[in-house]
Amino acid sequence: MLTITQELHDRIVAHARADHPDEACGVIAGPAGSDRPERFVPMLNAARSPTFYEFDSTDLLGLYREMDDRDEEPVVIYHSHTATEAYPSRTDVSYAGEPGAHYVLVSTADTDGAGPFQFRSFRIVDGEITEEEVEIVDAYPDRTEA
Repeated sequence: MLTITQELHDRIVAHARADHPDEACGVIAGPAGSDRPERFVPMLNAARSPTFYEFDSTDLLGLYREMDDRDEEPVVIYHSHTATEAYPSRTDVSYAGEPGAHYVLVSTADTDGAGPFQFRSFRIVDGEITEEEVEIVDAYPDRTEA
């Protein structure tokens, strides 16, 4: 299950909405090993396409170096679909190279610009797609709580 704050959920949806009709993409980094998305990193869709997204390779390399320096990992990798449902395409599956990440898709198809938006999360491991529940919380529990 993906647990994500309302703020991060809203930021992903806002990014998808702002970049429409092109696909939006980005990462939410979190402390390594925590499975806790914390730092929102919107990325530029280098393809600038309504049917495909691609991270700029220089930006992506810089992000991975930054995450390494901060002892973070990509907890969520997100992008939008502008004309289809929020479900991974064959291309999405072929590019899914982070088996520990949650792959979030937002569909802006068939919306009036204000929503409703499909917001779904998947695990993609070895080409296998598994949808998972999404729990939206106001805030994460304090790390010191047991």
